[in-house]
Amino acid sequence: MSLHAHHTETETRRSTMLRTAFCPVVREALEAPDTIEVMANPDGSVWIEKAGVGVIISQHTLAPCDRERVIRLVASGVEEAAHAKSPIVSAELPGSGERFEGLLPPVSTSPCFSIRKPATTPFELGDYVTQGALAPALAQALRDAIASKANILIAGGTSSGKTTFTNALLAEPSLQNDRIVILEDTRELRCAAPNVVQLRTSLQDLVRSTLRLRPDRIIVGEVRGPEALDLLKAWNTGHPGGITTLHANSAHGALTRLEQLTLEATPRAPFDLIAEAIDVVVFMSRAGGQRRVEEALRVTGFDGEGYQTAPLVSRSLSLVQHGETQ
Repeated sequence: MSLHAHHTETETRRSTMLRTAFCPVVREALEAPDTIEVMANPDGSVWIEKAGVGVIISQHTLAPCDRERVIRLVASGVEEAAHAKSPIVSAELPGSGERFEGLLPPVSTSPCFSIRKPATTPFELGDYVTQGALAPALAQALRDAIASKANILIAGGTSSGKTTFTNALLAEPSLQNDRIVILEDTRELRCAAPNVVQLRTSLQDLVRSTLRLRPDRIIVGEVRGPEALDLLKAWNTGHPGGITTLHANSAHGALTRLEQLTLEATPRAPFDLIAEAIDVVVFMSRAGGQRRVEEALRVTGFDGEGYQTAPLVSRSLSLVQHGETQ
């Protein structure tokens, strides 16, 4: 047996043991095909997000000992510590790839955790159009932006669908001939292009060293710290066509958030660099269980007071294609 096959078999065995040890409510929720995320709160309530439905409360509750047991099982499975001095467990569940976040006292009042399942069937831009979550004209504009190697920033709140939409962009055929380096701390991104290097570790340590891997495009799962400055510099100096995500409440708010992140590495926000490096900002929103593209802007410059932007496609064309003319 090859080392890769042995590693895969070990991961599968660990995943099976972990699921068997989970309490029934968590195990059943994870096995349901329409489950997106399972959340156990400090008060014992269990909330489940289901595709097309939204977040609903389970009829079951979990005792503190059961919630703590799940956290410790995961920590043991990924060889991490879980106790009062190391109360946060962030992990990717072995074999299945679910993203796990567990908190113990004193960080939380009582044990709580969240498990997010990876998308089983990757969405493509056409799927968003079919569901009415993306106007056809905007989908085409985004395809053109990717093909022309525009740098795309995807923004939104927690669980707004940023990662899933990033995967939809990464599924575009125009990436097939490029060498793509993907950086993320939890493996969630998928790219079907043949020349792909996926790295998983501290983003701040990786962005600079990534340049030595001779990437055509640099994809970052999420920027949340000073690595934002290194990424902007890389995108602006010979590595266009990148994609990244960050938390923000609007498309314009994403540019402001980017400023805040760069200020962790430099005393003055690099307004001009941001305006030059970011070509398109996409803002995702979630309502009633459906995630949609709320706004898409083209960044054209910085005039000394603010960023100059324009809609990626005219609103009138977008409304016509959605059948929303008044």
